[in-house]
Formats: sequence, structure tokens, C-alpha cells
Amino acid sequence: MKEKNLAISLTGVTKRFGSVTAVNDVSFEVDKGELFALLGPNGAGKSTTIKMLTTLLKPSSGTLTLAGHDVTKAQDAARKSFGIVFQDPSVDSEMTAYENMELHAALYGVRGSETRARIRTLLELVELWDRKDTLVKNYSGGMKRRLEIARGLLHHPHVLFLDEPTLGLDTQTRNLLWEYVKRLSHEEGMTVFFTTHYLEEAEAVANRIGIIDHGKLIALGTSKQLMKQTNTKTLEQAYLALTGKTVRDEEVGKGDEWRARRRARIMR
Repeated sequence: MKEKNLAISLTGVTKRFGSVTAVNDVSFEVDKGELFALLGPNGAGKSTTIKMLTTLLKPSSGTLTLAGHDVTKAQDAARKSFGIVFQDPSVDSEMTAYENMELHAALYGVRGSETRARIRTLLELVELWDRKDTLVKNYSGGMKRRLEIARGLLHHPHVLFLDEPTLGLDTQTRNLLWEYVKRLSHEEGMTVFFTTHYLEEAEAVANRIGIIDHGKLIALGTSKQLMKQTNTKTLEQAYLALTGKTVRDEEVGKGDEWRARRRARIMR
């Protein structure tokens, strides 16, 4: 059955922050080994969706499963099944690349001689082995991103989440990062779920694309299917036809999320 081949499933997922609905009754599935892009303007609900899938937020309603685990009922199992690269750098700048990898291994319970071999393999893959003993604070932005990807893959995750991983990187580094990701997805059968504002990345990398706007999933398919649906010739034209050309503010819900958490602390 198809369900046996699913890496991610969302059914009727809604997330509210007070009176603001950031994600509104969203349902879709991602197959094992698929490279899936979730696109949308600022405020569309992309980051909120990823936060729910990675157990950082609980949905107001609906069901999310990750590698067969209910994200709200089996959080520990779900967390062990994924790796993630956030928009903002999350590596420790006062440690070396190798020390960052060792720390991540310890946190995920990855031990033994194979850990050292795994660290070397990944650092060689992202071309950082020769700089393994360099403090990360001396790395460029692209090098830090490469390290974060290597770190996120250390525990053999079933799913890798990338939240705008190439933001601010030059074209050469962006292309190199995607080559790493595609190679690892192919070699390890790993599912990749990513967001990006670079539409050419989505068109070149993703097997399928979901477009979310105002918290609703408004389109789902391959880039060719989306172009056919909108009678356009490029993914960018299709995207603009679906979401409009109005400039958006930052993610809806971020301020509401902060205020909701603050109210919760006050009420304790």
C-alpha cells in the first residue's frame, strides 16, 4: 500500500496563534526518498509547518506523521528520525568542526568506532575534512552551511529538513550544497523536505512542489504540472500566478507565537 512508502503525512493540520491562523487545514504526503519543496511568500506558513513536523510546535488540530511516527504522540521517536538545517546558523562557533560533529553524535547517542568513520566520511563529502580542527568562527557562511548539513546527516536520518539553507550564499556554494544533498538522498534513500525563495532551486532539485499561501496549500505537483495548471512557461510565472505579486511581510504567526508563549508563562 502507498502508506507504507510515506516519509511524511499531514492530515487536516491547523495551527493558530491566538486569533491568527498560520496554517489552515493542510493535508499532503511526501514519499520516502522524495525531494520535496514547500514554497510560499513570507507569512505563508512554511516555517510554522516545519516547526510542527519537527516537534517545535504542537498543531492546534490535525495529524502529522514522520517516518511512521505520530509527531505529537511519539516525539522522541520522531526527533530521532530527522535531521534539520535551520535558516539561522546553529553550529557552535567556539568549537572546531570535528568537535561540533562529536557533540551532535553524543546528543543522538551515536557511539563507537563507526562514529569516527561517519564523521570523516561526511566532512570529506562537504569538503571540510582538511579544516576539521579549525574553529567554526573562522569559517565562511558557506562553510558553516556545509558543516550544518554534515552534522544533520550524522545519525542517518530518514528525513532531512532544510529551511532556506542557501539564503545569502553565492551561486557556486548554493549549487555545491544541492549536489551534496541530492547525492546523499540517492545513496541513503533519504527524504529531503526544503523551503527556498530561489525558485530555480526548487525547479532543479525538487521531485514535487507544494505551494502554501495564507496558511492554505493552494497547489501541489511537479514544476511541469504547476506550469500546465497555470498556463505559464516557467515555475516563477506559475508561482506568481498562484500567489500574486504583492510584497509580503514576515511570517504570520511569529509575533503571535511569541506573545502566546509569553501569556502562557505569565499564567503559570
